[in-house]
Amino acid sequence: MAIHQELTFEDYVAILRRRRWLLIIPAILGFAAGYLICRVLPSRYTSHTMILVEQPAVPDSYVKPVVSEDLGQRLASMREEILSRTRLQNLIQQFGLYPGDAQRVPMEALVDRLQKSIKVTPINPMAGTRSQGLPGFYVDVTLGQPWIAQQICTGITSMFMEQNLHLHQQQAEDTTQFLAKQLEEAKARLDDQDSRLAAFQKQYSGALPEDEQTNITLLAGTTTQLDAVTQALNQATQNKAFTQSMLNQQLDNWKSSEPGQSRESVEQQLSNDQSQLLSLQARYTEKHPDVVKLKKDIADLQKKIQEASLQDQHGSDDPQAKLPTFEPPQIQELRSQLHQIQLTIQQKTHEQGELQKQIKILQSRIQLKPVVQQEFKSLTREYQTALSFYDDLLKKRNESQMATELEHQQQGEQFRVLDPPSLPQRPSFPNRPLFALGGLSAGLALGAGMVCVAEWRDKSIRTKRDVLSYLGVGTLAMIPSIEPATGKKNGNSRLALMKQAMSKLDGAPGRR
Repeated sequence: MAIHQELTFEDYVAILRRRRWLLIIPAILGFAAGYLICRVLPSRYTSHTMILVEQPAVPDSYVKPVVSEDLGQRLASMREEILSRTRLQNLIQQFGLYPGDAQRVPMEALVDRLQKSIKVTPINPMAGTRSQGLPGFYVDVTLGQPWIAQQICTGITSMFMEQNLHLHQQQAEDTTQFLAKQLEEAKARLDDQDSRLAAFQKQYSGALPEDEQTNITLLAGTTTQLDAVTQALNQATQNKAFTQSMLNQQLDNWKSSEPGQSRESVEQQLSNDQSQLLSLQARYTEKHPDVVKLKKDIADLQKKIQEASLQDQHGSDDPQAKLPTFEPPQIQELRSQLHQIQLTIQQKTHEQGELQKQIKILQSRIQLKPVVQQEFKSLTREYQTALSFYDDLLKKRNESQMATELEHQQQGEQFRVLDPPSLPQRPSFPNRPLFALGGLSAGLALGAGMVCVAEWRDKSIRTKRDVLSYLGVGTLAMIPSIEPATGKKNGNSRLALMKQAMSKLDGAPGRR
């Protein structure tokens, strides 16, 4: 057969008829080999279970969970911990796995073999669902005995559920403890900021930004008071000058008219001084300078009157002797007015000084406003930052406590076994139909290869196309296949065929 010739469907059918045994025999042998192999291999059984992830009983909007790690990552972490050497070694020793290899194979190899027998497969969420988390996962355990596979699958499932519960509770408790510690530190910083702010407010009391309008109002009112006091002081000063001039004039007139004073005038002056003393005692204490001076004057007058009485009793050598000179009531009244004016001037001067001090204090407070306001803003900002941080930590601590309580009551995210670990009835490996089908497929592939090789090596000429392809000339006639003679009938048939062939050759075109 020419290898470069294009084959038709009839050619393939002819090849299949000629080489059918090259396909059938390898296919039968492959099928038998696959079946024998699956019978020789040891049977393995798979126990299967499905675990669903139940959402918390309380919505996230009420109690925020403390475990924010993705379920896929958490499942991978739990798988590594559950399938660790320590836990699997306990399972191997508990169920007596691999009894034939326990003495000659290291424990690490047995643990590795058991790890490969355990398969944890996440369940992918359905398309179109809002939840992006894993709805659950499968656990498959494949071992040589079905009941052992079921027991191991049950143990692995229990480990996942216990580990998940322990992880939630431990993480919630650790989070609560951490937030409680941070809350204490935040409270200490808040107290420090509070004390600094209080000390600043005490130091600059009245000069704080919120006191600015008050200071301006007080400054305006104090300035008005100062103007009024200044006017009153000027008025008192003028009154003092006028009263002083009147007193000087009265003194001049009195000294020029009367050098002495009678006893009646002394008694009158004593009476006036006593009345003035009563008036002063009603307003001032006994230690007031005016009260002390007036008491001294009254004592002097009383002493003079007593001396005059003694002179009247014993008689005097000088008939012209008189009592000491005493000022008339007009002069005394002027002196009293002058004294009152002096007190008023002293009072107004003191008030003026106090008002001036207050004005200076208020002006200094207003001038310190930019510096105080900047420092006060800085302290207030730090205090507000510390307060906000403390409030945020307090809120998180309370939420963490609620989440911890929720985990202790097992109302949070939980694992639930939907299908208990199954007890396999048929082996999952080897799959006899699959092995037999694989052997059959391999035999057919081998037979097809053998057919291709045989056809490639076959140079037989069977059709007109083969003659044209190999010889490059046209076909004059076709000699049919002549079977060997087996009898008379066959011999006559062969002779008839030969005659038919010779007649075709004689009638062929181009023959001479």
